[in-house]
Amino acid sequence: MIYTDTRDKTAKVDFRTAVVNGMNEKTGGLYIPVEFPKLEKSFLNKNPEPPFRDIAFEMAKPYVEGEIDDKNLRAIINDAYPFPAKVVAVDPNSYILELFHGPTCAFKDFGARFMARVMSYFNRGENSPLHILVATSGDTGSAVGSAFHNVPGLDVTILYPKGKISPLQEKQLSTFDNNVRALKVDGTFDDCQKLVKTAFTDESLRSKLRLSSANSINISRLLPQSFYYMYSSLSVKNKAWQYNKIEEPSIIMVVPSGNFGNLTSGLIAKKMGAPITGFVAATNTNRTIPDWIATGSYNARPSIATYANAMDVGSPSNYERIAAMYSLEEVRQLFASYWLDDEGIINSIKDCYSKTGYVIDPHGSVGWKAWSDIKNGAMKDLVAGKKNDYTKPGLTPNIPSWVDDVITKKNAIGVILETAHPAKFGSTVTKATGKSPSIPDRLEKVLKLKDLSIPMENDYEQFKDWLLENLR
Repeated sequence: MIYTDTRDKTAKVDFRTAVVNGMNEKTGGLYIPVEFPKLEKSFLNKNPEPPFRDIAFEMAKPYVEGEIDDKNLRAIINDAYPFPAKVVAVDPNSYILELFHGPTCAFKDFGARFMARVMSYFNRGENSPLHILVATSGDTGSAVGSAFHNVPGLDVTILYPKGKISPLQEKQLSTFDNNVRALKVDGTFDDCQKLVKTAFTDESLRSKLRLSSANSINISRLLPQSFYYMYSSLSVKNKAWQYNKIEEPSIIMVVPSGNFGNLTSGLIAKKMGAPITGFVAATNTNRTIPDWIATGSYNARPSIATYANAMDVGSPSNYERIAAMYSLEEVRQLFASYWLDDEGIINSIKDCYSKTGYVIDPHGSVGWKAWSDIKNGAMKDLVAGKKNDYTKPGLTPNIPSWVDDVITKKNAIGVILETAHPAKFGSTVTKATGKSPSIPDRLEKVLKLKDLSIPMENDYEQFKDWLLENLR
């Protein structure tokens, strides 16, 4: 498979180069496959759907062809995924895709564990370590730290915004040792991301250190997240027939989004044949993408702290990939867009719990409210001419091509991505439900570990000096 660059279509690299470099150091662009091969219909039409690992193997094969043989690819996938993606029905036309069953209780485990094993495979025989720089707005850092901890030949530096992630999230990423460490930056996630991106395009730094990324900038983090879109959509398609006698459901993936890597992974799955009709881009007050869809103008902005902190991204990197894959008009046909403020997040957690008994986290709650509004009249109101003010919380004024599936055909089924365990946001969930969420053992153990984070100013030259002094 050949990979090109979102900023330079003449760029052509192989998978190893795209993974090891992270992004194109010459242009600052992000790597993207030149094509998205479709899976065989005989595989997609199996009932019951194929196991998750089999889906992962079949989806990954064309992207690593000629660089990772089938035996090693199978071993990478089997080692990466000892845990499941679970599809839970909450009502006849609403499912929740639980992505928190990995070691750090967040969806980032799916991408980070695959990526760590691929990088380790490609780094065999190298004399110097590959240094991973990653900015996190919450869950990426802990997933990457866990996936890469003590992996030979790999070294990880995590940057996170001081005081802008939950206490449990901070414990998860500030307590690693050996080849993983965390820098506590006096700034926002966007500041952290800018430090990382600047490092990647700094030729003098890259001449001394082998650098790569581990957030959704890196294609090897993005591709494996497409696996659970394929798995869940095939599962829901079969369940829709089994329980609702809907032969051809219109499956709408409702995606809480910050840096928009997760949603981009869903687009990859759709291009590969997943039975997905459309998407809901659901976010918090950092509504850069909903505003773009509503107005046609993309305006990055400083991020704003919210209860759904993993989505506190004002300048989402993967906008570049979305814009490279689809025109704005195609995005508007495919996407509905939605955003909530903090008050709406609290009310949505409460609403989901009171109506279904399901305890949802702040990020998933944005998806819950978006789908609830869409199926209960908000989309119908748009069609009837009620143009929502995109600067206010709710469904933004865009009518996707799948609107009739919701209003007339009534064959639309929403799959809401629950991207993190609610215990990671215990105080917010308790405030909404009056009940403290249970804490998995693997999270409770982290609370007892010592904080080893290193303070860092939001200053690139200081950051660069620290890297050169401390990394080898």
